[in-house]
Amino acid sequence: MIENQKIRPAQVIGPLGELLTLDTLPPPNTSRWVVRRKAEVVAAVNGGLLTVDEVCERYNLTVEEFAAWQRAVDRSGMPGLRVTRIQHYKSLYERQQKY
Repeated sequence: MIENQKIRPAQVIGPLGELLTLDTLPPPNTSRWVVRRKAEVVAAVNGGLLTVDEVCERYNLTVEEFAAWQRAVDRSGMPGLRVTRIQHYKSLYERQQKY
């Protein structure tokens, strides 16, 4: 029975090297998503602090929206999360896939 229970960490390392806990994550009523906040939420999921479902429920996000954040971080790091640069990084990634 114990093998099936998932043990969650109490804290994970954030995108800027700081420790993140449930209390230090952006508040559930966040409406302005800056790069740092998006990156913190992605780091929380990647570190096992929260699941994708919990993040989507907590922050009223769609799975697709959160998945886009994860892809942006994987491909381009934190700068990829900038709304004004999404198209630039998207085209850059597509060109890299051709070669």
